[in-house]
Amino acid sequence: MRVLVFGKQFKEKDQPFVQELFDSLFREAVEVMAYGPYLRDIHGKIHFSGVCDSFESYADFQNQRIDFVIVLGGDGTMLAAVTLVRDTCVPMLGINLGRMGFLATIDKQHIRDAVEKLVANQFAILERTMLYLESHPPLFDEMPYALNDCTLLKRDTSSMITIHTFLNGDYLNSYWADGIIIATPTGSTGYSLSCGGPVVFPGSGNFVITPVAPHNLNVRPIVISDESVISFEIEGRGENFICTLDSRFELINSHHQIAVRKNDFPVRLVQLRDITFLNTIREKLGWGEDIRN
Repeated sequence: MRVLVFGKQFKEKDQPFVQELFDSLFREAVEVMAYGPYLRDIHGKIHFSGVCDSFESYADFQNQRIDFVIVLGGDGTMLAAVTLVRDTCVPMLGINLGRMGFLATIDKQHIRDAVEKLVANQFAILERTMLYLESHPPLFDEMPYALNDCTLLKRDTSSMITIHTFLNGDYLNSYWADGIIIATPTGSTGYSLSCGGPVVFPGSGNFVITPVAPHNLNVRPIVISDESVISFEIEGRGENFICTLDSRFELINSHHQIAVRKNDFPVRLVQLRDITFLNTIREKLGWGEDIRN
């Protein structure tokens, strides 16, 4: 088994957990590679009891056989890893060194157990739908897709904008708001949830359209089929607006033609035994807890 360890930033407080991961991988005789910038960041801070090769970019997936990507960080780091894995569909396992951890589901206290279950094939592979952004002029270069959400937002403190929205070419609504979120089921527990959107279960075959601070109070989030194509025309007093795909953004204007649809390939996530989506949302959202006592 060959594993790529991916991280964005090393923090001193995480040193024991990062060390535990590498120790556990080498103990299980796993071939280990690490993302180049992260490997250089941890140089001299982590002891390697075996060989750890460097992995630099998406292009390396063409030349290296990688069985799994282990992501060290929070959900933001998981989203960053998606831009590295892309259409190779290599399964990713997230170890939560951040806060919420809807994607990075493995608690940092359980790293050794997670590695042992991975080596013992005690897991399932789940596929998560992504969004694809079609735009003229083009946006986001060779990565016009998102695992969580695509948003169209006003810029800075400018007045609200109007987003004329169409489903499969039919007029849906004109949203007078600070912006709009198009979220996958995976992204339904992110920005969309904080703006009043529903939790949508993975595999449900839906997208969520959630307005951000809408001017009309009768405008609410809606759930649509993920076979839909959602297109937009944007106008406002300002010249520029913001378009985001997960944590990446670009400036757009009213001349951009933008549509969002289901991406041609999914993201594949490793779900270890006894760790399910229901377990995760109950824990992260505090469902079933009586906080009065």
